[in-house]
Amino acid sequence: MTRTGARLANDSWEALLTAHAVLMKRFAAEDVWGEVSMREYDVLYTLSKCDEPVRLGELNRNVLLSQPALSRLVERLAERGLIERTADPDDGRGRRLSLTEAGRERQRRIGGRHAVGVSRAVTARLDDEEMRQLESLCRKLAGRDPIRDPDKHNQEPEQ
Repeated sequence: MTRTGARLANDSWEALLTAHAVLMKRFAAEDVWGEVSMREYDVLYTLSKCDEPVRLGELNRNVLLSQPALSRLVERLAERGLIERTADPDDGRGRRLSLTEAGRERQRRIGGRHAVGVSRAVTARLDDEEMRQLESLCRKLAGRDPIRDPDKHNQEPEQ
């Protein structure tokens, strides 16, 4: 019997969630996190990808936490000197968030070790073409276009 429509969509979703859960448990067990939790690292990583300070609501769109939980986590990271809160120039009531130098350094240090674990886990199961397909499908589901063509980023720019 061929799966189609809603059944295939739900089976695909379940497979994605199962893979995520299995990998996250594996990553959580790795000895790379040190003085930050995985959730704290997620916030540091997300801020490291921002070109400029962002509001809490913007940050919240890219992490898997409720806004109240994210607010508390940001407060703790700020108290530890990893995140800086500055006045929003467009809205005097708002605050913008960015990494401090200490936060950026910590994110890079942990991120390097975490990237090794991610690479090990993913390349153990997928070949290069499957990884490209996975990236494309996940970006499509997230409604985000690739930042660049991954096969062209090492080429010389056209004159």
